[in-house]
Amino acid sequence: MRKKTNYINQMTVEFPSNSANEGFARAVIACFCAQMDPTLDELGDIKTAVSEAVTNCIVHAYPNEIGSIVMKAGIIEGNVLEIVIRDKGCGILDIQKAREPMYTTGGPERSGMGITIMESFMTEFRIRSIYGKGTTVYMKRKLTKRGSHT
Repeated sequence: MRKKTNYINQMTVEFPSNSANEGFARAVIACFCAQMDPTLDELGDIKTAVSEAVTNCIVHAYPNEIGSIVMKAGIIEGNVLEIVIRDKGCGILDIQKAREPMYTTGGPERSGMGITIMESFMTEFRIRSIYGKGTTVYMKRKLTKRGSHT
């Protein structure tokens, strides 16, 4: 959330890069965006993108230590959800290479599809990384505007 945005609502949560917190992050984002009345497909896409971003922090940013992950979310006019996930881990040496489908530094059990999945499930996607300092993932998803439930 680089520039000043007028959010309808927003939240920030910080948690350690323990693998159990991937599920926590999914639950937090699901609870936060429930106020936007997403479809089940939209909710599934959002949770999956968050899961991929947080898993990348756990596996790649802090491979030999527990570090901090910060997740911010905000609702923007027009029924848009903005999500930023940041770590202060090792960073990505070559972002272009990391964006290639099937490329991974996480070993043979990793698919190398995390960035591709995040990008395909979001309306907007950006990633910024400084090697040795950390990575920030910016995602936006425009949700279907449905009738209010009063």
